[in-house]
Amino acid sequence: MRKDLAITGIVGKPKKGYPVVALMAAIEHFLGWDEIQQAVLIGAGNLGTALAGYQEFQYHGLNICAAFDIDQKKIGGEIHGVPVFSLETADVYIRNFGAKIAILTVPSGQAQSIADKIIEAGITAIWNFTNIKLKVPEHVSVQREDLTSGYAMLCVKMNTRKMCANCGRKAADGCCGDCEVCNT
Repeated sequence: MRKDLAITGIVGKPKKGYPVVALMAAIEHFLGWDEIQQAVLIGAGNLGTALAGYQEFQYHGLNICAAFDIDQKKIGGEIHGVPVFSLETADVYIRNFGAKIAILTVPSGQAQSIADKIIEAGITAIWNFTNIKLKVPEHVSVQREDLTSGYAMLCVKMNTRKMCANCGRKAADGCCGDCEVCNT
């Protein structure tokens, strides 16, 4: 643990640990959460709307300053206080807002061409919620969120719970509490 925390620059004291407030500040600084990061949301559908409404981002330095979509019904409106603009104007707004992060929630078939466009506009980090692997220049960071992988992990956890030694049913503590032997 000590070596892991050393990357943040904080120094602990042997047998005493780390000063909590200083440690939290060092971790936040290491993650860049102590500065506001301007981000744009590309795709104002269901997932994009949910992400725009996630209030915890503000506590970690992420400000979604604009959303972009092709749906004329959404353009000119707002989602959770975030203005929605035409995807055609994304390059102008990305430059004007100084956004470096894009949250990509578009249909997978459009993801690569849109990624190319927003990178050309100055985006250097993409949080990719599509199911394709983006091809980007070396200077661009991509974090792909594969929701299917998360679901797969949940299924593994559900299916590997301990079994009751007496009746073979799944049980969190090794005992189901429901068979004849467990109820005695």
